[in-house]
Parts: sequence; structure tokens; C-alpha cells
Amino acid sequence: MTQSGVRENETRQGVRQEPGQGETTSATGGTTPSGPSGEGRPRRTRRLLRWSAAVLALLILGTAGAGYLYYRHLNGNIKKDALNLGDNKVAAPTPNAAGQTPLNILLIGSDARDSKENQKLGGARETFGAAPLADVQMLLHLSADRTNMSVISMPRDTLVKIPKCTDPDDGKVYPGTQGRTMTNQSLGNGGPGCTVATWQELTGIHIDHFIMVDFAGVVSMADAVGGVPVCVDANIHSRTSDGKGSGLKLEKGTSYIQGEQALQWLRTRYGFEDGSDLARAKAQHMYMNAMVRQLRENATLSSPNKLRRLAEEATRALTVDPGLDTVKKLYDLSDELRKVEPERITMTTMPNRYVGARVEPTEDAEQLFRLVREDIALDGKDKDGKKTAEKASADPASADPAAADDEIPVQVRNGTRTDTLAAARGRASTVAGLLTEQGFAQAVADTTGSWSEERTVVRYPSADLEGDAQRIAEALGVPLGSVKRSTDVSGVTLVVGADWREGTAYKAPKRNNKTPKSAQALNGADDKACMHVNPNFTW
Repeated sequence: MTQSGVRENETRQGVRQEPGQGETTSATGGTTPSGPSGEGRPRRTRRLLRWSAAVLALLILGTAGAGYLYYRHLNGNIKKDALNLGDNKVAAPTPNAAGQTPLNILLIGSDARDSKENQKLGGARETFGAAPLADVQMLLHLSADRTNMSVISMPRDTLVKIPKCTDPDDGKVYPGTQGRTMTNQSLGNGGPGCTVATWQELTGIHIDHFIMVDFAGVVSMADAVGGVPVCVDANIHSRTSDGKGSGLKLEKGTSYIQGEQALQWLRTRYGFEDGSDLARAKAQHMYMNAMVRQLRENATLSSPNKLRRLAEEATRALTVDPGLDTVKKLYDLSDELRKVEPERITMTTMPNRYVGARVEPTEDAEQLFRLVREDIALDGKDKDGKKTAEKASADPASADPAAADDEIPVQVRNGTRTDTLAAARGRASTVAGLLTEQGFAQAVADTTGSWSEERTVVRYPSADLEGDAQRIAEALGVPLGSVKRSTDVSGVTLVVGADWREGTAYKAPKRNNKTPKSAQALNGADDKACMHVNPNFTW
């Protein structure tokens, strides 16, 4: 998701609750609902800019060629921070038959205004040095065989549980949130490593690296590459009657944008489609795809001077984890990413639904996360039409060994209720009895609540119980891919889903390996994509 292009009279009091689509925020943090687009209602202005992963595309595909011109100098430009500040880790995926593993890179756009350049572009001086927000978050997944790439954007106002994070610089501990809060606040809890920890807790995806950019770099790098082609289906001017908006003004058709105009494109909410942050994320995807194509096709980048300029601007804009803290490491990564052709790049937005004025992941989001965990191409074009075998949430070999069956406490819950069907009676007791018969003497039915789960799942709260959870799944024939780590449970918990409403033998339903339509997939080779302009913002 993206920020709006305005920042007027913004306040920061404690943990800032920025308005999501359809909500305004008072100076004391109270919220007032409005319509889905947020048009016509007071909103906190000068909302912080969110960044597009286009910056990464430019960096990796452009900086690489210039890397060795001023190796030491460029290395000194790059800032670094710890990869994961959380206590919980997700094991790396098991290598494929060729010994290859996928790469998962979290792209973070910080709203920090800690330089004169960022102040000039971003606005409000009173926020100088305040805790930053991770207002763009995109997970880039490079397949193990390097044939395809997937990108998932998470809306900045997605409600998540931020785990406990410890700042490595001063040892300050940020407690995990008791309830759910906006995901963009994770960056203020010690740095980008807390945003990584938050993603891993939510998705179960092992993250290898992060790359964080500030927004002054967007302008300078867009200039360095010579402009990026974007398209609108009508004249657009992103400006409301009361002066809000990014100020973007373009004529209908394709325009090459650079500098501050590129920044305006990435900030624009007022004027694109329904005026929502989801529309802005779509515009960012188009920008990123166009930039990748431009870098591949633009022969002028073979000029050493232009490459040097691009390298200077890119490295100054970066904060990375220690695994990417030199030009050589970035070059090696770029070499891997270059193997993917634009037509095998798929951009998506995490499927979500509104919860008041915020959003939360849907079942389709879990489907998208699973495809990434299992390294299934989101474009549906895996060469061998592979149907990836069910995998554990982490490599079984890396999990703690399971306790003896009769020493594994497990709660069994009835999650067979659906939107159209009442819960099947007695399923928790029946399945707990099955486990008892197999020697799991500490299996008990939990009948204290009401749950709804599409598929049967085994959850566990911490790494030391992963082996126990996998053993429960194995005993019942539940795929190891349905063993998931979760902070929502206090011990190994089996939730009998709507896929097991009757009988004593579990039969795993056939997996649907298609990308959900709600992910709004955009192909990287689509050079005909055009943003729809809201008629209220045309001229």
C-alpha cells in the first residue's frame, strides 16, 4: 500500500495510528469511519510517502554494472542493520533436487525524514528524527530454479500482531502487541529487523534479506535511469479542492516520468480508481514492472558515467542486512535476479478485507503465502507442471525431536463451522479419541469456544514444540504443510477443519495451486497496463 501525497498538520503522539482507507484520525488517536475511498471526510493530511519496490528493481538491475567502479566508496554508502529482531525464526526451505533454494527478500519503504533531501520532499519538519513507519512492504520471492519471481505487497494498514523485538544497538526490548495493530508500526520497534520478524510470524515464510530505502533516492535514481514509462487512461491531476493530493499532472496515454514527477506517481491516491491505497499499490506495481523493462532495454545505461551516478544514488538510499552490505553481495544478488525474464515476474497485493477502516488478511492471503512457501510460481507456468509435495512449515530435520507420543499434550478443537453450515457435532471429542487410541494419552477435546477453519491444521507456539506438532499431523495423515507456527495458541493445538466433518480417516483435499483472483496479479511483461483515472480528477 502507499501513502497519500500530502502531509499537512500531521501529528505523531505515541504510536501513530495513521488513517487507513475510510477512516480519519484525531489528534488524540481516535478514529472516525468514513466511506471506502475516504473522499469528502476529514483525514490526517501530509500522510507519509510510501515507496515502491521499483527502487529495488532499479538498484539491482542498474547498480550491479557500476559496482566495482568505486568499490570501497560505494560500500561506505550502504547502511546496514540486523536481519531479524524477533525471538522466533523460520527455518530455511529444503533445497530442491539440484541443491537450489529460493530467495525471499523483504523490500521496505521507510517514511523517515532524517536528511534535508527527505525533509524537502516529504514535508513536516516537526517529524524530523521521529520513529519511522514501514509504509511500503513488498516480499520478493525468487524461485529455487531461478525461472520466476513473485512479489507480494502488504497494505500498510494491515492489522497484525507485532512480535517482541529487541533493538541490537541499545538492547531496548519492544514487547509484542497484545492485540493487532498496523503493520507499518513494526519499523519503529527497533528497525527493519522487526518488520522482518512480523512478516515471518504472519506468513511462515523464511526471509533471507531485507532492503530498505528512503524516499530521496527515488527522485535521484529515477533521474539517473532517464525516466520510466507510465500510462493513464485520461488526463489526471491529483489535487482536491482543499489542496490535498500528490500534485501529479499527466496527459492521457503514456508519459516518461522522472525526478519529483516519479515521486508523485508513487504517492498518488487521489485520482487513481477509487482513491484507495489499494489503487496506489497497483500503480506502484506498474511502475516497478516498467522500470525493470526500461533497465533491460535502455542501452544508455552502458555509459560508465551514468552507471556511476546510478550506483552513487542507489547505495546512498539503502539500508540492508549484513548479508547484502557490500556492492559485491548486491552484484551477486542482481546476477540471480537477472535470470528471470519480465514475463515470468508476477506482482500481487495480499488479499484482504476491511475491518472497520483497516484491513486483515483473508483465506486467499494464506493461499498466496502457501504458494510462496512451497515455491510454486504465481503465473502458473512451472515448466514441468509440478505439483509440489506437501512440506513442513520448517524442515523436519531442523525441528526439535518429538517427545514420546504419550508425553505430547494436544488440544483438539472443532473448527468445522462454515458460513453456511453449523459445526459438526462432537468432532473435537471424536478426533481426540482417535489420538488417544493411537497412544497420545494427553489428547483432550477443547469445547470452550467456537472456531471456524477451512482446512484441518495443527498449530504450535514455539520452535521447541514443532516436532511434537509434526508428530500429531503424521499420526492422523494431515499434510506437514498444514503444521503452522502461531502465537494464537499456547500449546500444540489440532483444529479439525471443515474438510473433515465426518469419519475417522482424514483425507487431505486436493490442493489448488492457482493464484487467487483477489491477489490482482500483474504480469511483468504487460506494457499495456494503464491506470484508470477517477473522473473527479481529470482535466
